[in-house]
Amino acid sequence: MGESLNPTLPNRIRHMLRPDFTRTVLARRVVAGALVVLAGIAALRPDPDRHRTDVVVATHDLSPGLALSADDVTVEKRSAATIPDGAKVTADDVIGATLAGPTRRGEVLTDVRVLGSRLTGLSAGPDARVVPLHLADAAVLDMIRPGDVVDVMGAADAGGDTKPTLAATNAVVVLVSPKQKAAGAGDDRVVLVALPAAGAHALAAATLVQTVTLTIH
Repeated sequence: MGESLNPTLPNRIRHMLRPDFTRTVLARRVVAGALVVLAGIAALRPDPDRHRTDVVVATHDLSPGLALSADDVTVEKRSAATIPDGAKVTADDVIGATLAGPTRRGEVLTDVRVLGSRLTGLSAGPDARVVPLHLADAAVLDMIRPGDVVDVMGAADAGGDTKPTLAATNAVVVLVSPKQKAAGAGDDRVVLVALPAAGAHALAAATLVQTVTLTIH
């Protein structure tokens, strides 16, 4: 009897070892399959940078009329869905340009936020000049924006010696200075308008002897 059982001992040993081996192979296959699935998910998952793009933003609060320098702007990646139209994408696009309005830190700079010689030329001709105006009625400054087209009227003086005159036509507003926040500050706000050189020179001379106001197209 004992001898007839001996041949089965190796078989029993193999039977005892086989489940562990089988489980090891199965585990490897499961892990391999899981890795394949994860790789597929990673391939289908959108790249977080795919829908982001470079834009120029202000590095700190900026005042209108400022000539932008490299210290005033930086380039950041922003979600394409949140980027406004006309956003500038390289610092070279804005360095040296004049800021057309107040800008907060982190704000994206667009084509309507900066004023360069190219914009002035397109608006008022290749020989455009910019003239600063103090208006007789400063309230008008709250009604105009960069890009508006205006006519400039010379006001009559109190004695009636000077009659109202049309000092300039089709001037392009390029900058409106902000309100003064300091208590007791005088109203030194100005509007900058662009005109062809001859008209700009004549307007600048007229403002030396007349106060002016605007009519808006």
